Amino acid sequence: MRLSTRPILRRVALTGAALLAATAAVPQTSAAAAPDDRTAAGGGLSAVIRYTENGVPHILARDHAHLGFGTGWAQAADQVCVLADGFVTVSGERSRWFGADAAPDFSLSSATKNLSSDLYFKGVRESGTVEQLLATPAPAGPTDDLKELMRGWAAGYNAWLAQNKITDPACRGAGWVRPVTTADVAARGFAVSVLGGQGRGIDGITAARPPGTAGSPTGPTALPQGADPAAAAEAAREFFDTGRYDMGSNAVAFAGSTTASGRGLLLGNPHYPWQGGRRFWQFQQTIPGELNVSGASLLGTAVVNIGFNEKVAWSHTVATGTPVNLHQLALDPADPTAYLVDGTPERMTRRTVTVPVAGGAPVTRTQWWTRYGPVVSDLGPGLPLPWTAQTAYALNDPNAANLRGSDTALAMGKARSVAGIQDALRRTQGLPWVNTVAADSAGGTLFTQTQVLPRITDELVARCSTPMGRATYPASGLAVLDGSRGDCAIGSDPDAVQPGVFGPGKAPTLRDAPYAENSNDSAWLANADRPLTGYERIWGNVATARSPRTRGAVEDVSAMAAKGRLTVADLQKQQFANRVPAGDLAAADAAKACSALPGGTATASDGAAVDVSAACGVLASWDRTTDSTSRGALLFDRFWRKLTASTPAKDLWLVPFSAADPVRTPRALDQAAPGIGRALADTVAELKAAGIALDAPLGEHQFVVRGGRKLPVGGGTEALGVWNKIEAPWNAAAGGYAEVTHGSSHIQAVGWDGGRCPVARTLLTYSQSSNPGSPYYADQTRMYSEERWVTARFCERDILTSPKLRVALVRERR
Repeated sequence: MRLSTRPILRRVALTGAALLAATAAVPQTSAAAAPDDRTAAGGGLSAVIRYTENGVPHILARDHAHLGFGTGWAQAADQVCVLADGFVTVSGERSRWFGADAAPDFSLSSATKNLSSDLYFKGVRESGTVEQLLATPAPAGPTDDLKELMRGWAAGYNAWLAQNKITDPACRGAGWVRPVTTADVAARGFAVSVLGGQGRGIDGITAARPPGTAGSPTGPTALPQGADPAAAAEAAREFFDTGRYDMGSNAVAFAGSTTASGRGLLLGNPHYPWQGGRRFWQFQQTIPGELNVSGASLLGTAVVNIGFNEKVAWSHTVATGTPVNLHQLALDPADPTAYLVDGTPERMTRRTVTVPVAGGAPVTRTQWWTRYGPVVSDLGPGLPLPWTAQTAYALNDPNAANLRGSDTALAMGKARSVAGIQDALRRTQGLPWVNTVAADSAGGTLFTQTQVLPRITDELVARCSTPMGRATYPASGLAVLDGSRGDCAIGSDPDAVQPGVFGPGKAPTLRDAPYAENSNDSAWLANADRPLTGYERIWGNVATARSPRTRGAVEDVSAMAAKGRLTVADLQKQQFANRVPAGDLAAADAAKACSALPGGTATASDGAAVDVSAACGVLASWDRTTDSTSRGALLFDRFWRKLTASTPAKDLWLVPFSAADPVRTPRALDQAAPGIGRALADTVAELKAAGIALDAPLGEHQFVVRGGRKLPVGGGTEALGVWNKIEAPWNAAAGGYAEVTHGSSHIQAVGWDGGRCPVARTLLTYSQSSNPGSPYYADQTRMYSEERWVTARFCERDILTSPKLRVALVRERR
C-alpha cells in the first residue's frame, strides 16, 4: 500500500521539533568547564537520529554537546568493536589484552608490536600531554565547541554501551570494551595528528637506549660516520614516499567556467584502509541555524572530516610535506643522557613506562626526551640513527602539540565558500598531513597544502644541516639540523598559531583555476597550466617526475575541463572509468616485445624457459582498463608490477622525463629492455601455476567475499596509475586478489544546480558497519562492485521522504 507523503512529512517533522524542544529543557553544563568523567556520564544529553538508505544517520541536536552525543551513539552502533580496539591502543593496554608480540592493525600508528605501541601511548597518557593540550586556550588549543563535541561523543558512546548488547563477534563479551572519557576521545585525535610523525617513529622512540645499556648499539656499524649518504637519502625518500603509504587520495575541483550550471563541482576519492580504525563513517550533522554538514569522519572523531554543505564541498589528499625533522645532538662527554646547546649541557627527560602483559611479567622501559622531542634510534630499518657516546638524534614533530584537526573540520563544515574554507584553515591551522581541494556553489575552486609543518626553510638547512641532512633533505624533505647550536633553532612565522611551524601564508595555494587536482604528488601540478613553485623543499618537490596516477589524473581532468559543460554525472563516470595510464603508455610496446621473442619463449627469474606466446595477443587486445570484466587487465597488472620492481625507470623508457613536458614523459617503452622478457615469463608461469587463464576477467580474481558471496572489484593498484585505486595482497591459493586492504573509500561527487540543495552522490566502498550481522555490513560494497551510487539526502524534505526513514531519540538514562 502506498502512503501519502504529506502526513509522513508532517508527523516526522513535528516529532523532530518536539524532540529538539525536549532536549532544550535539559540543564546544560558550561561549555568552558573542563571536561571530565562526571560530565561525560551525567550531562543528560540527547539527540534525534534520522536513518535513511544504507543506514546513513542524520543527527539533529540543539548544540555541540548534544550533537557529539548523537554522533558517538551512532558510531558505536555501527563500529563499537573497532572503536573499542582503538581506545585500547591509545590507553597503552594492547599487551595486556592481546599480548606484547602481536601486531596492532596500524590504524593509529606504525608500531610493529603491541609492546612498542603501549610504551609510547601509555607514556603520552602518563605525561599528561593530552590534558595539557585540552587546557591550552584556542587558537593554539581546541575551541570550546570542539571540547563540547568530544565530551558529548564520549557520553554518546558510553550511553550506547550501557543500553545495548554487543552482537559483533569481534568483541562480544570482551573485557576490553569499556566506557571512555573526553580525554580518551582527545587521545585518539592526538594519535591521528601524529600519525605521520611520532606515530611513524614509535618503534625507534621506544627502542632508543643510551650507550652501554642493554639493547644499545655497539661496534663499527653504530657509527653515524659509517652511513652512506646516498643510502640514507634513498631510505629517507622511501620512508616519506606517499606512494608507499596505506593512505592516499585523488580529488579534483572544477570551476564554474567548466560546468553546465556555472557552479563548482568536486570529486573526492580518498584511498584509505578497508579494515580497522582508519575507516570512514558516513553521516550528517545539524544544529539548526548553526551547522548543517554531510560527509564522513574517521572513526572516533566527532566531526565531518570530508564532506559538503549547501554551499561548499571539500576533500583531502595525503600531502608530500615532511611533517618532522631530526636534530643531531652533541652529547656531554661525561653523560650520554645530556646534550650540549651552545656548550651548555641539558639533561634529557626520562619517561619510564610500565606496561602490563598478558600471561607474563610487566615490562618497564625508559624513553628519553629532549627540548626537540624524543630520542629516536631509527626511522625505519633503512635509516638507523644510532645513539653513541658522542651523538644521538631527536625527532621534532610539531603535530605532537596540535589538537586542532577537528576544529579545522568543524570550521570547514560551517564555511560558505572556498574563501571560507581558506579562512577556516587560516584560523585553526589543524591539518597535520593532508592537502585540501574544494569547490563552491559560486563556481570557485581551491587547492591548498595548508598543513602543520616544522618551519624548515632552505636557508636554515643550508646553514645548519649535518652531513646526513645534506643528503636526506633534497631527496625527501627530511632535515637533520645541528642541535648543538642555538642559532639553528626553528623560528616561527607571525601568522602561525603555534611556535616552530609555518604560517598558512607560506602554504602552496591555487585559487579559482579551471580545475585543481591532486593525487598525492606535490603541489607543483595542481593545475598543469598554472604550476605552483617557490615553496621550501619541505613542502614537496618541483619539476620532478610524477606518479602514473598523477599523470593519468591530470590528463583526465584537464580534458574534462576543456570539454566543459560538466555535471555530477561526469564526475561519476571519471570515478569508474578505470583507465590504466601505465597500460596506455606501455601495453602496446610490451605486446610487440612479446611477439619479437624468439620462438615465443622467455627466461624466467629461476632460469626456466617459459612459452609466453599466448600472452602477446592478450596484451595487444586488452582494453586498457581495470573494469571487473576486462580481459588482460590481470595479466598486465602482474607483469607491470614485476617489471617495474626489477627494472629502474631509466632503463624502461626511450623518452626520459622532461620538466617541460611532465604529463607526457617519460614515455615509449624500450622494447629491448631485458627485464621485459623475464617479467613476462615470471607472470605467465605464476598465472599458470595458479590455474588462472591469461585472459581471465579481472573480477574473477580481484574480489571480496561478503556473507559468502563473491563480489568482483574493479580498479587498480598504484603502479598502474588507476584513479579508482585498489590495493590487495596477491594470494594465488585464494584465487588472486581476494581481499582489498586499502583503496577507494568514501567517494563523493558534489555539485549545485541552482536549487536549494546540493546535488551529491556518495559511496562508502566497505559499507557503514563492520559487524557482519548488520544489514549495513556489505550493502554499499555490493553497490561499489556494481558501480552504483547512493543519492545523498541533505535537505530536510529529502531526509523525511526517504522510504527507509527511521527516527530515533537517543538519550542518557539517569
